[in-house]
Amino acid sequence: MTIKTGPGQELGAEGLAEFFARTPRLAVAFSGGCDSSYLLAAAVAAGCDVKAYMVDTAFQPAFELEDARRVVEACGAEFEVIEADVLAEAAICANPAERCYLCKRFIFGTILERMARDGYDVLADGTNASDDPARRPGFRALAELGVVSPLRRAGMTKDEVRAASRALGAPTADKPSFSCLATKVPEGEPITEASLDEARRTRGL
Repeated sequence: MTIKTGPGQELGAEGLAEFFARTPRLAVAFSGGCDSSYLLAAAVAAGCDVKAYMVDTAFQPAFELEDARRVVEACGAEFEVIEADVLAEAAICANPAERCYLCKRFIFGTILERMARDGYDVLADGTNASDDPARRPGFRALAELGVVSPLRRAGMTKDEVRAASRALGAPTADKPSFSCLATKVPEGEPITEASLDEARRTRGL
């Protein structure tokens, strides 16, 4: 399956410093993971006016929000948590093959609406050069919504992001990647509070 990518995800198109120089004011779609944490910390270090937005849903374990708060406190960025009821989204919770795409549309769409009220018009995310569009349907949502992926445009791989995070002193430099709880519910099986509870149990959360 060919996944559509947008100019915001063009591999190796622009250095990170160049992006920050021409984008001094931006919003970051923030998860508390290694990639978005480095992007946020690097934007702060570059002197950008940057605000992190995290959409908190039932698909995420509680520790992700706790980690996110620690990262934001460490780098001193402005931060907003948006509570969103993903279980009320019938198309997503039907758990079709395109669930990830639908969920990314929901998450990024929620951030875009909120950040527009705050006067931000550029949304960046932590997608990097190691992320494979063929295995990540979310690329389609990024392209459709005009989200920019500065790490990918800078050609930074996951290993390079981790190394740069260590150099910057980011606390998430060695944080393992963690897929959302919905990925543990078999495709086609409805996503409910009960199925998410089972996903938490199997992960020891």
